[in-house]
Amino acid sequence: MAPPRHCTHCQIARYPGADEERIVADLRAMLDTQRTAFMAELPVAISVRKDRLRRAAVMVGENAVRLCDALSEDFGHRSLRQSMITDIAASVASLKHAIKQVDRWARREKKPVMFPLGLLGARAWVEYQPKGVVGIISPWNFPVNLVMSPLAGVFAAGNRAMVKTSEFTPATAALFEELVPAYFDATELAFVSGGPEMGQAFAALPFDHLLFTGATGIGRHILHAAADNLTPVTLELGGKSPAILARSADLAQATERVAMGKMLNAGQICIAPDYLMVPAEQEAAAVEGLTRAASAMYPTLLANPDYTAIINDRHFERLTAALDDARAKGAEVIAVNPAGEDFGRSNARKLPLHIVRNPTDDMVVMQEEIFGPILPVRKYDTIDGAIVEVNRRDRPLALYYFGSDEAERRRVLDRTISGGVSLDDTIFHVSMEELPFGGIGPSGMGAYHGETGFRTFSHAKSVFKQSRLNVAKLGGLMPPYGKRTDAAIKRQLG
Repeated sequence: MAPPRHCTHCQIARYPGADEERIVADLRAMLDTQRTAFMAELPVAISVRKDRLRRAAVMVGENAVRLCDALSEDFGHRSLRQSMITDIAASVASLKHAIKQVDRWARREKKPVMFPLGLLGARAWVEYQPKGVVGIISPWNFPVNLVMSPLAGVFAAGNRAMVKTSEFTPATAALFEELVPAYFDATELAFVSGGPEMGQAFAALPFDHLLFTGATGIGRHILHAAADNLTPVTLELGGKSPAILARSADLAQATERVAMGKMLNAGQICIAPDYLMVPAEQEAAAVEGLTRAASAMYPTLLANPDYTAIINDRHFERLTAALDDARAKGAEVIAVNPAGEDFGRSNARKLPLHIVRNPTDDMVVMQEEIFGPILPVRKYDTIDGAIVEVNRRDRPLALYYFGSDEAERRRVLDRTISGGVSLDDTIFHVSMEELPFGGIGPSGMGAYHGETGFRTFSHAKSVFKQSRLNVAKLGGLMPPYGKRTDAAIKRQLG
């Protein structure tokens, strides 16, 4: 690997009181520099793509502890082992998978030629070319993985990348800006950080593709900004992802897995189960199972290194306000606090799992994505009633079904539409690298991961090679038109 030049892009976010024009000019200069380097490099060799993927994996692996420490600083406390699993190991796995598979992904695909051109020597195929410079706007909840996982597809496809990090994770952003120049030239990979002004200017750049991961409301603004440049956009959003416990489910196993998915990263996951649906007669047992499972995983919370804090005061206050709203409107709210700890006297921003019984549609917890350790539990009488409950809401990013009844499972899969599904578990479909990850409607647009990511960040270019014969004349397509033309038309219509 050639030693990279000094990376000056890291200074953008540190201009005190930087004005909008300066931000836009610097970002545009960065984009133009990357695009110029990209065009000069074409075609991008597979060996070059693998080298960038390897350097990205090495960067994460060699700095794993520093990245985890930065994540914990940003969150107030974040489980070291959780960060190693979700942000470090998962990132390296995505990058290594791309290294192994990119040769296959990048092969041109032969396509059939319409009769009789194939018999006359014509050929057709699709070639996958890199698009150019891809913009990535990453969120705060997994600020390493949700940069590096997209980069696996971006680099495998042969692109350059610019990354805008979240202002809610400044320590992680600053560390990336420090580390990246040691592994990449600024024309290959550039990081910028800053607040809403920076995000707005970044989204308005004429990228060759833009990926945004975050809230649905902000996603709408991103789409508007990209529209002026006709920039293709992939939106990874969120929503209220349901978990359905069927009567045939193993209740203890199901509630344990729902609790695990809900409490990972303290529920700050776009695909966390947002509400649980259980048969009416099993509601009490389900609540008991959730309480038992959460208590076993986290017997204490305040000093427990395995349990992550809420990212900042604003989100902590948002979650506690949602709980107050539920109580005020008649819900029973159960705080799973097995050690009886006094959270009111702590400034740790740790929030126990709160189970909300009898939630109604007018409560905030049933109107907005929760993004925290709060789980409303709804009752249903029939599986069709549960399906109606899911379908009257926006299409979710994820859906979870627990049960052994194959016909019922098939009915849920056929009658609901969601970005992805895990059966008999939560979260795990996102870690299957060859499954496309993405939402639908308000939960997202487009997908990536594995081969799907390679396709998303590639341009599928159609190529047709004509035979040596004068096919147009033989087929009656060349003037002067006559009997051969009439015969060709008749053949097409017949």
